[in-house]
Amino acid sequence: MAETKKIATRESFGMALCELAKEHDDIVVLDADLAAATKTEIFKKAYPDRFFDCGISEANMIGAAAGLATAGKVPFAASFAMFSTGRAYEQIRNSVGYPHLNVKIAGSHAGITVGEDGATHQCCEDLALMRTIPGMVVLNPADHYEMVEATKAAYAYNGPVYIRLGRLAIESFNDPDTYKFELGKGITLEDGDDVTVIATGLVVNEALKAVRALKDKGVNARLINMHTIKPIDKDIIVKAAKETGRIITVEEHNIIGGLGEAVAAVTAELCPVKVNRIGIEDVYGHSGPALGLLAEFGLDAEGLEKKILSIIND
Repeated sequence: MAETKKIATRESFGMALCELAKEHDDIVVLDADLAAATKTEIFKKAYPDRFFDCGISEANMIGAAAGLATAGKVPFAASFAMFSTGRAYEQIRNSVGYPHLNVKIAGSHAGITVGEDGATHQCCEDLALMRTIPGMVVLNPADHYEMVEATKAAYAYNGPVYIRLGRLAIESFNDPDTYKFELGKGITLEDGDDVTVIATGLVVNEALKAVRALKDKGVNARLINMHTIKPIDKDIIVKAAKETGRIITVEEHNIIGGLGEAVAAVTAELCPVKVNRIGIEDVYGHSGPALGLLAEFGLDAEGLEKKILSIIND
């Protein structure tokens, strides 16, 4: 196993952009006055002539990115998820999605783990918003190594992509020597036949700890890391539904419109089984320490273990 890194995926994203830029001179980066927070400042320092600070004007940033894409560049436009997907939604829909332009949109500080910034900045709706845009690829990587590979895959894909970035530093669990990222393909992290847990993003590692603890209690749970929310991996979901008969989804996002509903749509159409959704239950977050909020909303390893046990014993 290679080195375990404890690093926020926003920083991994900035590092990956620099790595890509060494070989691809068509990459440009735009930010909305938050480069220090989104970590696009890493790219800015290395390639200042290819970095554009658009100021606190996210809609204009998306329009500029669309223009750069029509000129043959591959723009990565970043801001807090609340702003890059919320404030600029119309521009993403009409200026990027409708003409299917090669623009990559990054939403940092997503979910409740923004912490002390509070409800106004804790975007738990970004995956839902981006899923609704026709042709938009939606990625939610779970650790450092996955974010690096996902950013590379986003560049290689010709079309609009949304990438969710986290603020909280998290330990990596993937081994870069064996890890392979494939767009639209989930990854089975733990085998099991009692129930399937499908998780995405930052809480995958928490779900991994919970599933392993459950095995010690005689619950043989399967765990799937669903790093691509759209297009979602129907094959791995249907296989899990057939073989385990029950699915539980885990996401640091509103249970409305996110991973849970995407999985439920697949099972409803192709292999009906019971699907339970664990996530933010249609409420706003609030200010507090990131780890404390994860625990409060039942999204840390201990909380997930309890919730999964309660669901399967119901």
